[in-house]
Amino acid sequence: MNEGAEICVLCNFHSQECTFVQSPQPRKRRLASSNVSSEDQVVIKKRSTEPESPQETAIRGNIPVDDYANLRGPSLLKTTLGLQGHRHSQLIGPTSEYEPCLIDLCPFDQKDEYMLSSAGGSFRRASDEITFLMFPDHPTQNHSEIFDDLDAIERIVAPHGQSLINLYFRIVHPSFPILHKKVFLEKYSRTHREFSPPLLAAVYILALHWWSYDRDLSPQKKPDVAALEKLASKTIADVMHRPKLAAVQAGLLLLQRHSDLKGGSWALTCQLVAVGQELGLHLNCEGWKIPPWERGLRKRLAWGLFMQDKWGALTHGRPSHITRSNWAVPAVTAEDFPENAADEDDEEGSSEVEKGRMLFEQMINLSGIMADVLETFFTLEAQQSLAGRGGINRVLEKAKPIQIRLKEWFSKLPECLRMDATKVRKLSSNGYLHLSYFATEITLHRQILRSLSPPTNTESYIHHICRSAAKTRLISAMDFVNRLKPEHLQSFWYFASKVNFALIGTFGSLLWATSPNTQEAEFYKARLSEYRWTLRVSSRGAEFMEYAVGVLDASAGEVDDDGEMTDGSSTSSRRRLNSSSASPSMKAYQGFPFVDSGPNDPLATNASTPTSTTSSAFDFFMIPNGMPGGRMQGAEAAGVTRGELDFLAATAGWRSRRDGDD
Repeated sequence: MNEGAEICVLCNFHSQECTFVQSPQPRKRRLASSNVSSEDQVVIKKRSTEPESPQETAIRGNIPVDDYANLRGPSLLKTTLGLQGHRHSQLIGPTSEYEPCLIDLCPFDQKDEYMLSSAGGSFRRASDEITFLMFPDHPTQNHSEIFDDLDAIERIVAPHGQSLINLYFRIVHPSFPILHKKVFLEKYSRTHREFSPPLLAAVYILALHWWSYDRDLSPQKKPDVAALEKLASKTIADVMHRPKLAAVQAGLLLLQRHSDLKGGSWALTCQLVAVGQELGLHLNCEGWKIPPWERGLRKRLAWGLFMQDKWGALTHGRPSHITRSNWAVPAVTAEDFPENAADEDDEEGSSEVEKGRMLFEQMINLSGIMADVLETFFTLEAQQSLAGRGGINRVLEKAKPIQIRLKEWFSKLPECLRMDATKVRKLSSNGYLHLSYFATEITLHRQILRSLSPPTNTESYIHHICRSAAKTRLISAMDFVNRLKPEHLQSFWYFASKVNFALIGTFGSLLWATSPNTQEAEFYKARLSEYRWTLRVSSRGAEFMEYAVGVLDASAGEVDDDGEMTDGSSTSSRRRLNSSSASPSMKAYQGFPFVDSGPNDPLATNASTPTSTTSSAFDFFMIPNGMPGGRMQGAEAAGVTRGELDFLAATAGWRSRRDGDD
């Protein structure tokens, strides 16, 4: 019987029912490398004796090359360090049992390797200062099951594997370029068995989200995503025992799933950081003896790991594991991205390659600012130093330089990354970048609100200014969500977006719960109801927004069918928060007269000057470098310190260019 056939040749010739139901035995072949020891050779497990299901599509059974150095013809993989098929690498650190000075005495061969007879591995010199230990894969956990796992993954999507890979590189990859497209396609052109199982599964899982964006796929039955996720979860645990770049790539892609953000995602993030350190991703690889494409890939992957750690720390409320003192990766440049506009897919629903590159670069820059917010305000040491009465002065002093950096970052965004910079029939992931900006602003202002101590007569003014600045951020963020278009909602959204949408609602709930008077509380109550409705409607195009609706309901009470906050958790809860036992920050503060100018409110529009109905306290935010003379003197007379005024001047960016405006 021919492999993949449902009936043998003889029965087919006689037009009779086939009684030969046993699948053919797999033929054992030698690996492509002729000098590989027998213990390194991989033999496919015996297949089940059950007949193949008529619906099951045949897949390729090619045995992959064992050592890329022995590939015939041109290949990008011949001298790779981090993507070898049969070995994995471990960085030799400065305090390990291997002394760098003694390693220098080893006689390295032409491949910069030195075999270790006792350890069963070899040294691989990447530079004069950096050396790796190379170990064979075969003794590691479940290595013998790799082909079975890969075949199982491929069967789930067959015969659509190539189409899903194309879909992934059309939509996801441009905005999240942690793979090397040509390397991936080269490997798949030979066989799916060259991949790390969780990486292949992760690419398929993400691509399946845009199944309907392929004309040939959309009428077909969609593969079983749950089965793929089960295999991905099993195999990602296996590859942690053989560190390779593919393990980090797989983990980062799996963490982009919005269906399972909580659960074990923070634990997986921590594992990926550890694997990345084993691979030396935290180091500068510029002078290493590796292919140029791998240097660029390592830099992109390293920054992808950096962002995952920092945004994971924010969304989970956990300490970050990557520190500046142990991070030497230089900023990415255009040369680190192998694809350009010429590689862009013209099919409708694709993402723009050049825009994706700039988006990734700007997300790295923003993540650096956000990391400083976490380090400045949310470490245990920082929280202890800022605790106590008068902490607002220290908070504003530390917040000022960060606020200025955020303003500068936003003002320098390329025009193509504005929210209105969309092309016809092209998806745009700009939304996740702007959402991350608002999440960073909100995180900073949450700390400011928490630091407001019980005000005296001379401190009421600063309370009003800080709350007004917070109101500005909230309205701007809600307005951003309200203006999202289908081409934004249907695009790739970074994993943190799910929680970042929820943070906007949490921030509004905090302002509502700490409102000093009923009028202000009613304003935030109405805004939260509107925001919930926006999320509910938008979630039809982006299902992960439903998570933010649930968080909003949990933190601020249920919203009834008419869009109003229910009474059960409204007034009574707010009173408890404003009581001396629950919220000392707002004790005895009755607030300034609350002004809501509705659609004419300069805080909610793009007006360049304040309207006459706006509270005079808002005048300050219209001045780029501080208050006008009379207002400045009045503030100083009220006891507002110069440091506080400096920070408030920095927050003048409340009316900074809204997306698409100058």
